[in-house]
Amino acid sequence: MADSRGGPLVLGIETSCDETGVGIVRGHTLLADAVASSVDEHARFGGVVPEVASRAHLEAMVPTIQRALKDAGIAASDLDGIAVTAGPGLAGALLVGVSAAKAYAYALGKPLYGVNHLASHICVDQLEHGALPEPTMALLVSGGHSSLLLAPDITADVRPLGSTIDDAAGEAFDKIARVLNLGFPGGPVIDRYAREGNPDAIRFPRGLTGPRDPVYDFSFSGLKTAVARWIEAKRAAGEEVPVADVSASFQEAVVDVLTRKAVRACKDNGVDHLMIGGGVAANSRLRAMAERRCEDAGITLRVPRPKLCTDNGAMVAALGAEMVARNRPASDWDLSADSSLPVTEPHVPGEASGAAAPHHHGHDHVHEVSKHNLYS
Repeated sequence: MADSRGGPLVLGIETSCDETGVGIVRGHTLLADAVASSVDEHARFGGVVPEVASRAHLEAMVPTIQRALKDAGIAASDLDGIAVTAGPGLAGALLVGVSAAKAYAYALGKPLYGVNHLASHICVDQLEHGALPEPTMALLVSGGHSSLLLAPDITADVRPLGSTIDDAAGEAFDKIARVLNLGFPGGPVIDRYAREGNPDAIRFPRGLTGPRDPVYDFSFSGLKTAVARWIEAKRAAGEEVPVADVSASFQEAVVDVLTRKAVRACKDNGVDHLMIGGGVAANSRLRAMAERRCEDAGITLRVPRPKLCTDNGAMVAALGAEMVARNRPASDWDLSADSSLPVTEPHVPGEASGAAAPHHHGHDHVHEVSKHNLYS
């Protein structure tokens, strides 16, 4: 549906966690990226509180949409479609976004596209580096996910190669920051301290890198425990904890595993491009090590700028615009939020659209709640 103006004009809404993100994209061009974060409201709890996040989304939704439209210099009636994160994520938070998207799409008479949060993290790179190569290998690293995904077609065919068995990388950063009394969220502050430390000061374990371990899966639980015990032993002995060295050594262990497995996945699958996305992709050491290892392996690295790596509406709009451009079927009005939407479903097509495989709602508690609370 690309037109002479440069492609489909789509508004995207992202509310999977604690960021209320609204982005507007025309084709592969970002026009607006408005974000209202509730991270400060969660900081005193040391993590995201779902009910607090949901209420923050309710308060921020309309002002953030209005700000995005103003920044883009367009009227809502100009849009070609509305895209929204349908999952995965926090059920209550997702319901706020899906409800808002339905209301705007219905009122404006525009098609609605429920899209996958993880696939959106991949597609956002189109706003930075142009059309994705097909297939694309993606390493997604965030608070809840550490995944290796092969995407022959970002709108219809995304294949999981590896995922998190227990703690994701972002969770490990948060937990170690808590042990070090550095606050929440942990990723940015550990990255900052690590720049002053020695990454070789302490040899922390590299999870799931043994010869019999799953090749592409991730586990950071053992690393988190090892670091916490090391810190506790220092404190018990009355010694000062070298925060910078601990941060650098912990970060090095995480980044080493992530980049090693990602490069291997590219080699094993004959893919010469690696895209890294998700909030942890903003980590400076991850970017530097990935760049070096990809260059050594002859792999082209694509990493969006840090602001596009964290949760945002631009990534949802980017995938929505790609859905429109490729004439993918829109979602039905009974679109449901699905807190465990599998990455193999980049979007949720309407059952009456002629899609070969209607979306299977495997999470009845979410589906039933949404049917009573959303427009249908």
